[in-house]
Parts: sequence; structure tokens; C-alpha cells
Amino acid sequence: MPYPASKPTFLPLTLAAVRTSMPGADNPGRMPEDDTVRRRAEAADLAAADCWVGLLAGCDSPARRDLSAHLLALSAALASAAGGDRWNDSAHGLRVAAATRRIGAAVDEGDGEEFAEAVSGYDQTVATAVVSLGSRLGSSTV
Repeated sequence: MPYPASKPTFLPLTLAAVRTSMPGADNPGRMPEDDTVRRRAEAADLAAADCWVGLLAGCDSPARRDLSAHLLALSAALASAAGGDRWNDSAHGLRVAAATRRIGAAVDEGDGEEFAEAVSGYDQTVATAVVSLGSRLGSSTV
């Protein structure tokens, strides 16, 4: 069965990892960080789609300026779920920060091709970090 028409997804791996690692809304043992990471990932995905439209249009839209804040909010949520300061110096934290900077550079340059490549790398990097945090973010089946 084909997928129904929907808005483009720029962070499919991240969204899948976050949703898979969530124990579910009716689980009283769910950590508050779970919902925050999920919401931040969904917001970052929407912001990336809106930024892409701005890049294609060649305009300096608010969406282009807002993407960085959404990516930093997702990183902060991951840091909280990982245990705070430990995240910033971890391999995953450093990789996510580098991937975030690469997206920022592509947006600043208005380079759609570089943006697409940077978002793809960011998605893989964040999804890997989410999976590695598996038990902390929820289910151990990740």
C-alpha cells in the first residue's frame, strides 16, 4: 500500500528512533524527557521542511532563521535525557553539534544541495544518538 500524501519528512530516522524508543502515552513509567525529545524532534523536522521551502524560494524567510533554534532545542532535550553535562563531551554530543553547525553553514550560504546533505547527516547522527540512549529514553527494545 503506498504511503498517503504528507508533508516532507527531513528527519525520518530521528523520528522513527524517538517514536520507537518511547514507551507510549499510557505508560505511567514514561520519563518526562521522552515527550520533550519527541516534541523537539517533531518541531525540528517541521522547521527543516519550512527552511527547505525558504531555500528553494531563495528568500530570507523566518523559517531559515528559526531552524538553528529548533536544532539546538533538540540537542538540549537529548542532553537532558542523557544526563546533562555528560552529553556535551560525549562522542554523540560532539557529532550532533558538528552536524548542527554544518546545517547552519548551508543555510547561511543558501546552498540547497549542501543543506540536503547536511540534514541527511544530521538525521543519521541524531538517530544513532537516540538509539544509544535507548534505555534512558524508554524501551530497551531499541
